[in-house]
Amino acid sequence: MSEYNLGALHRRVAERLGPRTALRYKEHGRYRDYSYADYRSDADAFAAQLINLGIQAGDHIGLLSENRYEWLIADIGILSTGAADVPMHAPLSPKQVEYQLGHSEARGVIVSNQLQADKVLEVAGDLPNLEFLISFEPLKPQTKLKYWTWDGFLQAGRNLGRDGQYRVLSREGMVGSDSLATIIYTSGTTGNPKGVMLTHGNLQSNSVAMLQSGASQPGDLSLSWLPYSHIYARTVDHYQAILAQMTVCIAESVETLVLNLAETQPSWMASVPRFYEKLWAMVGHLDPEVRSQQLQKIFGPRLRQLSSGGAPLPKHIAEGFIAAGISLMDGYGLTESSPVITFNRLDDNKPGTVGKAIPGVEIKIGDEGEILTRGPHVMKGYWKNPDATAETIVDGWLHTGDVGEIDDDGFLTITDRKKDLIITSGGKNISPTELETLLVSDVFIDQAVTYGDGRQFVSALLVPNFPQLEAKAAELGATLTADGDFLSNEALVAFYEERVARVMEAVSQPERVKRILVLARPFQLEENELTATLKVRRRFIIDKYRDQLDALYSAAVTNADQGD
Repeated sequence: MSEYNLGALHRRVAERLGPRTALRYKEHGRYRDYSYADYRSDADAFAAQLINLGIQAGDHIGLLSENRYEWLIADIGILSTGAADVPMHAPLSPKQVEYQLGHSEARGVIVSNQLQADKVLEVAGDLPNLEFLISFEPLKPQTKLKYWTWDGFLQAGRNLGRDGQYRVLSREGMVGSDSLATIIYTSGTTGNPKGVMLTHGNLQSNSVAMLQSGASQPGDLSLSWLPYSHIYARTVDHYQAILAQMTVCIAESVETLVLNLAETQPSWMASVPRFYEKLWAMVGHLDPEVRSQQLQKIFGPRLRQLSSGGAPLPKHIAEGFIAAGISLMDGYGLTESSPVITFNRLDDNKPGTVGKAIPGVEIKIGDEGEILTRGPHVMKGYWKNPDATAETIVDGWLHTGDVGEIDDDGFLTITDRKKDLIITSGGKNISPTELETLLVSDVFIDQAVTYGDGRQFVSALLVPNFPQLEAKAAELGATLTADGDFLSNEALVAFYEERVARVMEAVSQPERVKRILVLARPFQLEENELTATLKVRRRFIIDKYRDQLDALYSAAVTNADQGD
């Protein structure tokens, strides 16, 4: 049994813990507990029926679902057969689903419900490798693919009895550390996404290193809400949770997260900067004592630690949470590194940085300030894309595409993405991340995207902090409405220009934002403006607002001609 076999790891933990609660999931308005023994029994039944269907080690199976307890069971079951899963983000379009299932040569796909099944069925005729469909919820009759309900599939696996169990154990024992565990398609702004190949060894080494870094502790209760289709949630909320013998409560949705926090009162939670930014927008303006009380009320009395990843966490927010008595640690990684590379520790935390390299991981700064990393966490490569693999991994070092600095104490700071650097027409290299961090530090600004590549100055798209703005807007004679009429209020626009000018005093004259466009609504996941981890898709947004941005520069030229 391989040391780096995730299925075998789960089995050892389940056999040792048995009746202890592994998963807590809300069904029909009530939380239901699933023990480690239940978890393993269902995973074995699922794996047995997959093998009975003819699934071989090295095959690929798609997984298209929102977060549910069945997702985690399916994942462990697939890994125990030696096959690899292909997790897909639930909001994907049918065309995107077609590409990922087709490119990965998936033999089957698991979906959550009719909505996701319809996406698959719409494109099934163009997927010659796709043989079967399994759904967590019952579906309408269809004839395009062989179909099982989740309950029916598990029961078929249980009916195989000892013979089925023997075949699962036999197959699981052949899975090694270099065996492929998953292919995750990275979200790109242009072209088709690349399939990142991660092995059992990649994922277990990263989970072990995170545990050694103190990210979680045995017996922790975690509230899990980030999408399992993203490797950050999968590593820290799934594999690390197994190693740490945690209880994982699965949140209902992003919309119910604050309610679920109150219901579950976790001791540990992983999230992304956007979540903390939204909370800070609600409480950041309050008196420090009141702010502390509000945050403590939201997270509950058992909270030990919060972690942040997926994008750099603004320094003022990390410091604000810590001042309120809440430990908030920032880390850094990417899909290609399983994902964690660096992490701040509870006893060694430097806000404004993404921490030190986790155990077993090396980092260094390469040409043009690019962050490079080497170790057991580095991906096997990109599926069916050897050229991209060779460009990204050179002499064992993964080229992250991020620009950063390592201080004398070993803490890493992310300064930008190489490909996102703004180079003005005057040749000035400008960090959009630095400018956007400054902009959102203003209490009246919730989100910001800067632009200026090839232009004579930098401009910015701004999303107001609407709850904070409401009273001020009335004072300025504007009413906040969904149709955006308030954006024509000259006093309100002037107010934002003044706020921007004030925060821009922290940077040099050529770096300063000179023109702004205030938007009527936040950037949204449904509009493809955010990634699955709620990071702003800068280039997509710039393309979307290209005409309005161009108008800012045209107006600037006209004003200059008129002596402005």
